[in-house]
Amino acid sequence: MGGDILAGYWAIVTPQYILTIMLGVTGGIAIGALPGLTAAMGVALLLPFTYGMDEVGGILMLISVFVGAIYGGSVTAILIRTPGTPASAATMLDGAVFADRGEGGRAIGISTFASCIGGSVSVIVLMTVAPQLARVALQFGPAEYFALAVFGLTIISCISGESLIRGLVVGVLGLIVATVGLDPMTGNARFTYENVNLLNGIQLIPVLIGVFAIPNVLASVEQADAAFRVSQKVTKRLPPWRDLKKSLPISFMSGIIGTTIGIIPAAGCDVGAFVSYGAAKRISRHPEKFGTGIVEGIAAPEAGNNAVTGGAMIPMLTLGVPGDATTSIMLGALMLKGLQPGPLLFRDHGEYVGSIFFGMFLANIFMLIIGLLCINIFTRIVSVRSYVLAPTILLLCMLGSYALNRNFFDVIVMLIAGMIGHILGKMKFPPSPLVLSLILGPMAESNLRRLMLATDGSLAPLFTRPIALLLLVMALLSALAPLITKFLSQRRPAVGEGT
Repeated sequence: MGGDILAGYWAIVTPQYILTIMLGVTGGIAIGALPGLTAAMGVALLLPFTYGMDEVGGILMLISVFVGAIYGGSVTAILIRTPGTPASAATMLDGAVFADRGEGGRAIGISTFASCIGGSVSVIVLMTVAPQLARVALQFGPAEYFALAVFGLTIISCISGESLIRGLVVGVLGLIVATVGLDPMTGNARFTYENVNLLNGIQLIPVLIGVFAIPNVLASVEQADAAFRVSQKVTKRLPPWRDLKKSLPISFMSGIIGTTIGIIPAAGCDVGAFVSYGAAKRISRHPEKFGTGIVEGIAAPEAGNNAVTGGAMIPMLTLGVPGDATTSIMLGALMLKGLQPGPLLFRDHGEYVGSIFFGMFLANIFMLIIGLLCINIFTRIVSVRSYVLAPTILLLCMLGSYALNRNFFDVIVMLIAGMIGHILGKMKFPPSPLVLSLILGPMAESNLRRLMLATDGSLAPLFTRPIALLLLVMALLSALAPLITKFLSQRRPAVGEGT
């Protein structure tokens, strides 16, 4: 395993892959700089461009977009007080103050360096932890995989926001949709209604594109005249040594914090940014200055949110469980290329894993270079009118869905998924549980039935095998986490009053 991974490090040092990473980072920064477009939408939108690429090139493109988009959100957060992505909301607290003082270029320079450091720290942790975790996961059987799928499905309780019931409803809807197609054990058709297009089930990629891209298109149409203007020219993007000296320790610390949060399913880059910001404020000698435009107030959230990118890849690559919407799309992309994320990926395709590791590290380096050299170009992208952007994105969505199987039925699925995603958003239903259930539902069903077939209907291995039992306990804690948090938050004021 180790030799193949090392070989994969050098396999991407070719002009083709280097250019792929550069284009992915550039596209990601542009998407992140546009308010309202998230990293998940950017990855879903550019997914069709990977159809003609090989396995390594396709996933490198998506990873580079992910890395670039998380950083790109800081551009608008600093210059126009509008976070390009939710991950940059914490950066706005101090970054916008820099811009008010006419130091927007200085703030972007700090953000760029901190983002590179945080992302690089997360990749180093990814390279270290992921192979060891994959070795443990090689011991998995049907019982462990079923328990893992159950654990993954309980993440719905964490990503449902304020309403657990709404998240569960959407999750059940996804599980129902996942049963469409041929039965994995008997081959009988289920819920196809004699439509041959449904024999292979509902395709994941059109659903991903529809759920994450179409609602943003419709939202931009509702604000047809919305556009943003950057009032100041960005100069002096290279921060002075005194700024780097202040930001380096905070960036490394936030990199570790962000990576840890990224490993936790459903935490997200925005959580990593705010937790890192809070940690930096707590250890600071002058916490009262946070929010008034200081270096640490930019470095901490930017290093934290970019570090989440590497942390989120750990459960996705080693266990095949996506921790957020963006890694869900990447998981679908790997499966589209015939690669099943999990321990077998490390054992049988170690060279691909090594290429992913080193490619992600290079993406962070190119983010630093492109961010410093081309930031004025990205500030102009912010001014693109929605009546130009919306139809362009819609056209790309339709072309991408059609290109998957050259079947117009996939375009219809994408449009229906988009309308469902838009309606869910209007009704405050989170769309992510739908995608999570579509991915993990078949995994849970097939492994449960394999387990019962091998044990004559007994579920005893779920409770007698240590790893399976541990995963079920983790699933129970994950499912109860929102209730526990709510209970503690309600008791805290009462305890304070009693004291």
